Amino acid sequence: MDNHTQKEISRRRTFGIISHPDAGKTTLTEKLLLFGGAIQQAGAVKAKHAARHATSDWMSIEKERGISVSTSVMKFNYRDFEINLLDTPGHQDFSEDTYRVLTAVDSTLMVIDNGKGVEAQTEKLMEVCRMRNTPIITFINKLDREGMAPLDILDDIEDKLQIECTPLSWPIGMGKRFKGVYDFFHKQLHLFSPGSDTREQDGVVINDLSDPVLDELLGSQAEELRQDVELIEGAVNPFEMKHFLKGSQTPVFFGSAINNFGVKEMLDAFVEMAPPPGSRAAVSREVSPFEKSFSGFAFKIQANMNPAHRDRIAFVRICSGKFRRGMKVVHHRIGKEVALANATIFMAQGRDNVTEAFPGDIIGIHNHGTIKIGDTFSEKELLKFSGIPNFAPEFFRRVRLKNPLKAKHLQKGLTQLAEEGTVQVFRPITGSDYILGAVGVLQFDVTMARLKAEYGVDAIYEPVDLAVARWIECGDRKKLAEFEKKNTANLARDSQGCLSFLTTSEFQLNYCMEEWPEVEFYKTRDIN
Repeated sequence: MDNHTQKEISRRRTFGIISHPDAGKTTLTEKLLLFGGAIQQAGAVKAKHAARHATSDWMSIEKERGISVSTSVMKFNYRDFEINLLDTPGHQDFSEDTYRVLTAVDSTLMVIDNGKGVEAQTEKLMEVCRMRNTPIITFINKLDREGMAPLDILDDIEDKLQIECTPLSWPIGMGKRFKGVYDFFHKQLHLFSPGSDTREQDGVVINDLSDPVLDELLGSQAEELRQDVELIEGAVNPFEMKHFLKGSQTPVFFGSAINNFGVKEMLDAFVEMAPPPGSRAAVSREVSPFEKSFSGFAFKIQANMNPAHRDRIAFVRICSGKFRRGMKVVHHRIGKEVALANATIFMAQGRDNVTEAFPGDIIGIHNHGTIKIGDTFSEKELLKFSGIPNFAPEFFRRVRLKNPLKAKHLQKGLTQLAEEGTVQVFRPITGSDYILGAVGVLQFDVTMARLKAEYGVDAIYEPVDLAVARWIECGDRKKLAEFEKKNTANLARDSQGCLSFLTTSEFQLNYCMEEWPEVEFYKTRDIN
């Protein structure tokens, strides 16, 4: 591999932002884009009918509700680093999209509300990070409001998420007394003016805490800061890169995204410490980013990003080699060679054609129904990247079509939305119903809204007496046939034709599992 390509790989940073609803994740995303020069004005979503909407929220339901429900991919440059930022849905009714995005990143930025601490959704997302030992950087947000004491919030993170915290910045007061942050990483103090929307921040930088200027600027808070810094430096384990890269230690930064407090300190440290693209696990072997041969996998499908063109885009994470516009690669699931002629890079809803891209980059490939989540592309060797899962849904609804003449449109719409992985679609073995399954109930509203807006299908959903789904496998064909015969009423096929068992409760599932020990019931299934 040539030196230019190696340099390009080493300056890539690909990360996802995760948080609980309302922790300020979308606002932080906007500020990062401001620092990178990708946008000129932040558009934080503050009200249902706000005049401006966050750049990263492009779907109509997101603009109406002021929440992120799909994953946005944004590329920008900061200092000499090329950053791929994946903004995941933070809403408590998020989708599998959130889980899968975390298979395509090299590190994660976790945003926590200073007033609320660690919340349930953050714990759920943390489990997914832990599955792959993803390095995590933590940003404690909303220091411009009264909240938990800094040491208490560190204890809360360590207790609930079982990860060691090492503060690399420290707040000076909070709420009305919030004056800025001390940067442990660069041993500097930054004092800011609130409400700055520009990239260049006004402020005072003090390199020595013993400087008497500090007392003039902060008054009694100067001595508080000196004591806090002395306490932290003496009592907290120092930051160690090896523990961070294993996912066992998280560097913590404090700030206020909406006021641009502490964001730059976090971003400066992030680009220096976050890992560049690393090796990816395939079924047959580990794939190094520095291999000459191109490889990548699709981790997300998004239909109708441009409704006027009815387009579908496959988001592909490049794992090795160099992408060149027009190059030919093998699409392994269908066994065909395809030319990647019109790949794009993303800035929220904006797109640019890309002529070359490197490991860590996310490119969009136009998809005419042939690409599915988990599909692998490579120049020569047959590869299948592992760890891109389907999760058993936790909520279920039956679809009711208002106009029976739209049955074919409904089938097409549900097929394409299922390909995105936003919602799972089951067809019971007996009957003609469509059963929707999701890991968050908001996805049912999203599905109905998109069926109407994008496919012209007016449908509603209704409750169905189901609470559990599992995928079924059995090596003994005779036993499987017997199982199918006895449990026909509970069986369905998902959108990929896989046999699924749907039932009313965990109790019923356990009863069935005891009755049929030869049958395997799976909660997750690797996407084929």
